[in-house]
Amino acid sequence: MFVTAELKSYLKSLSEAIEQSMDELTPPKTKYPGVLYDSMRYSLFAGGKRLRPVLTLATVDALGGDVEEALPIAATLEMIHTYSLVHDDLPAMDNDDYRRGKLTNHKVYGDAVAILAGDALLTQAFQVISSLQMPGRERLLLRVINELANGAFDMVAGQVADMENEGRKATAETLAFIHAHKTGALLTASVRMGAIIAEASEEQLQALTTYSQRIGLAFQVVDDILDVVGDAEKIGKAVGADAASEKSTYPVLYGLEESRAIVRRLTDEAHQALASVGLENSRLSQIADWLVNRDV
Repeated sequence: MFVTAELKSYLKSLSEAIEQSMDELTPPKTKYPGVLYDSMRYSLFAGGKRLRPVLTLATVDALGGDVEEALPIAATLEMIHTYSLVHDDLPAMDNDDYRRGKLTNHKVYGDAVAILAGDALLTQAFQVISSLQMPGRERLLLRVINELANGAFDMVAGQVADMENEGRKATAETLAFIHAHKTGALLTASVRMGAIIAEASEEQLQALTTYSQRIGLAFQVVDDILDVVGDAEKIGKAVGADAASEKSTYPVLYGLEESRAIVRRLTDEAHQALASVGLENSRLSQIADWLVNRDV
């Protein structure tokens, strides 16, 4: 994975701050009924890149905003992302046994508790973000909440489209829709939420939207590639799952080499979007390169 020592240190500091914020915002497992909170925490603190909240904080940082103020906002994105993973792994969905190298939630707590833990994480995200106190900036906070809701809703739409197209070859347009919604929507929301709370100009917001859309799609195309050529131990889940489920992916539709070329093009466009508003030397630029250089 491409990551400099400097970027690694930056990502580590953000991840630690995010972890602490999530810990403070999530009920302890000692609270009744403990199995619910234990299940929520099992998946919430199971590791991972914390990509979505990191993107929010890195966007705030790039625009000179208050990173500390944005921490609970960033944490809500990880809550929603985690809920989606818990549900995605269920027998009725992808039926996965492992996630990030650990047994999936339903394998530990059972299907019913896993479903409810996902429901609770989704609900908790909106409880947290709607409870924030930002005097004089309430309209900005409402916009941020709207972005979070749109990202979560589009993610679900992408998941449904993905399931509908199992066992058949999707068109290029359908596959782009699936990836842009199932994975890209929450990534785009992450960047836009950071931009809004940092009071970005309209020009900056539009450029950052383009950036996030490009890296969101590139990130999922890389996932498609890794499902073919990746190392299960490195990526923390089984490879070949897409082929086993007869899912349409970029390698299936375009082949591996063309898929890699698409990743490069999308990354170049992300960098160009940042450069258009003077953010080409920000951490966001480094993060874009890090995301798409995962042993593909």
